Amino acid sequence: MKLEDFRIPAENLRWKCDPGIFDFECTKELAPLREFIGQDRAIRSLEFGLNMSNHGYNIFVSGVNGTGKTSMVKAYVERVVREREANGEKFNLEDWCYLYNFKEPDAPCIVSLSKGKGSVLRQDMTDLLAKIRTGLGQAFSTEEYKTQRQKTIESVQNEQQKLFQSLSVEAHQQGFLLKTSPSGPLLVPLKDDRVMEEQEYLSLDEKTRNDLDVKQSELRKKIQEAMEAASNVQNQAVEKLKQMDREVAEYTVSRLFQPLLERYNEWPKIIDYLNSLKDNISENLDPFKGEQQEEDANPLFGLQMNRVMGSNPFLPFEVNVFIDRSDTTVPPVVVESNPNFSNVFGKTERKFLFGGYLSDHTMLKAGSLAKANGGYLLLDAADVLANPYVWPAFKRAIRNKEVRIEEPFEEFGLVASQGMRPEPMPIRVKVILTGDPYIYQLLSMHDEDFWEIFKVKADFDVEIDQNKDNLLAYAAFLSGCCEECESLHFDASGVAKIIEYSARAVADQERLSTRFALIKEWIQEASYWATRDHAKHISAKHVQKAMDEKRYRHDLPDARLLDMINRGTIMIDVDKAVVGQVNGLSVYSLGDISFGKPSRITAKTFLGRSGIINIERESQLSGPIHNKGVMILSGYLGSKYAQDRPLSLSASLCFEQSYSGVEGDSASSTELYAILSSLADVPIKQNMAVTGSVNQKGEIQPIGGVNQKIEGFFKVCQARGLTGDQGVLIPHTNLKNLMLLDEVIDAVKSGQFHIYAAKTIDEGIQILTGVPAGERLKDGTYPEGTINYLVSKTLGNMAERLKDYISDEKKEDKSRADNA
Repeated sequence: MKLEDFRIPAENLRWKCDPGIFDFECTKELAPLREFIGQDRAIRSLEFGLNMSNHGYNIFVSGVNGTGKTSMVKAYVERVVREREANGEKFNLEDWCYLYNFKEPDAPCIVSLSKGKGSVLRQDMTDLLAKIRTGLGQAFSTEEYKTQRQKTIESVQNEQQKLFQSLSVEAHQQGFLLKTSPSGPLLVPLKDDRVMEEQEYLSLDEKTRNDLDVKQSELRKKIQEAMEAASNVQNQAVEKLKQMDREVAEYTVSRLFQPLLERYNEWPKIIDYLNSLKDNISENLDPFKGEQQEEDANPLFGLQMNRVMGSNPFLPFEVNVFIDRSDTTVPPVVVESNPNFSNVFGKTERKFLFGGYLSDHTMLKAGSLAKANGGYLLLDAADVLANPYVWPAFKRAIRNKEVRIEEPFEEFGLVASQGMRPEPMPIRVKVILTGDPYIYQLLSMHDEDFWEIFKVKADFDVEIDQNKDNLLAYAAFLSGCCEECESLHFDASGVAKIIEYSARAVADQERLSTRFALIKEWIQEASYWATRDHAKHISAKHVQKAMDEKRYRHDLPDARLLDMINRGTIMIDVDKAVVGQVNGLSVYSLGDISFGKPSRITAKTFLGRSGIINIERESQLSGPIHNKGVMILSGYLGSKYAQDRPLSLSASLCFEQSYSGVEGDSASSTELYAILSSLADVPIKQNMAVTGSVNQKGEIQPIGGVNQKIEGFFKVCQARGLTGDQGVLIPHTNLKNLMLLDEVIDAVKSGQFHIYAAKTIDEGIQILTGVPAGERLKDGTYPEGTINYLVSKTLGNMAERLKDYISDEKKEDKSRADNA
């Protein structure tokens, strides 16, 4: 075959999108598409997962980052919910409220109500409190109540006074004065109706003092009995006052509670709460008596002091509407962008007062799990796993179908105790977790609970088929992106150019990229240049301008390497022919940009049995895949040239001027060409660069980054000056991956640069040397003058020389042994 037979025509170097297939002036005319394009497998999985109500059928959305999984899944779920609503489906939406727990104030109760009832209950309790305060304030302010209360108090005081007056008379008769002191009643001895001085008491004879002490002891017993009697009278009076207060309040409180008890009779927990609240009011009537005027005058006392210290007597009336569905008609679709523990499970807020933390049921705040109850929750798997303690608690919540408000660091003493243990909230949530395939594989292999919780996998492909339906859908998607980004809209040529670059992003003439985050970036930048150009719409030239400018902003490393090649710092030949030397091609990926550059690969062959020595491997600069590629070369050489004799060969391979790691097998065919050139002593054209991996059969296999590799060598040749005989040899299987830049295609069209494709090593060596490889004859030999003939001849000579050398060496060893 001639060299022209391997040359790729310019029309095959890039797929062109025909703008004529788009029947619009600009994308503004299209209905915006914000959902999936060409993701039938993922959509079927989502439909199945969303419709399965059984436990554990949550969904893991797998796909490469930048494909817009989360936003598109959210849009899809919202559309599904709206369709269900349009079809007349009724949703069971509930409000959830936390109520005061009278038995355990630190463990608030949670109750569910019909949609919109939570805020109604809160207002009802606010109104109830106002009515009770007004009603009881008036009841306790009547003259009749005050008179009755005063009579009771005076009766107690009179009875207590009588007890102590009688005791005082008796003490005086016994020769003692009964007087009060801060420490209690005192008995002081008298003499001639006056208080006895201490010196007089000490001057008494012993018998008289003993008599006084006995009398004093007896009187003290009577005083104790009198005090107990007075205390009993006071307790009876207090109880009588309380009973009177309860009787006064009973009518008002019962009358106000009755409508609520009837209104909420469908909810037993609320009825229990109202009854407990009613009983609590009867036992704690002081805050309702309307006697705060004097207390309010001094905020350090009474009710105001209680509030300052965090003790609110009206706290039981407050209802915490934890989840309010009053403004929603469909199940919620919640996206949690920051899934830390508090944001997912909720938290208890605290107030810092006088050196301590205070909290109550009104400070409980819902997390995304509670907010999504009855609906859908979207989370990013990487973010969930990155936040401490979230994943175990998250699995527990899904498994137990309840969410608890807890403080994960409390057990380690890292935060102050929250003091609240609210009742857990039952949940019914369909969880949709998004992540890349690697996270899915790790969780599948190492988390035994993962399969039980996420039984549905929706796999998003990073690329889709390039067909008319998908092209039209792409245009509609671009319309939605333009609205979302508030950019100019595209005309047909602009859409076609964007789609071409989408195909280039996946390096496939038959596929399109679904990395929509990257596409939105292109849209915004193209809109910028269109605006600068005062254009009405974004056209192909604006897209091209955006791409060129972005490449220019990011390609400083590429420019520096190119400059080093032009100045001879990195030694690359683009003319002449050299034995055992080939221009290999590699791709540099630096995160924000990837570009190709040639590298000089050399091979030296010599007598020996060491086989192929990979200098990169020996210097620990070679990765395992590259090592594998080099080892394959021994298999190819042995199977082709060592069927009737041993492969007596030593060869060294080197990436010249390589000071960092080498990985990948895309240079294995290049290395084999260098070895064959060295063995055949036939020079390889240096105006050619090569890429492609090889198997043991000599078939050239496809590689990645083919466009960047071709463009990298083209830039070097362009900088040195295009001569018309320069080009790149690629695997034939990579033809469908060609999406080259226009400047390369223009050079090919003008005959200044060429792209060749080979299927086998024999085809490749012919392209590089201009000498036919030669097919094996029936007798096992190759035609004279061919590459295979020269290689086989060299290897045969090496085997004979090595055999003779070993034989002579054995003779010398035997001779030395005989002489010894």
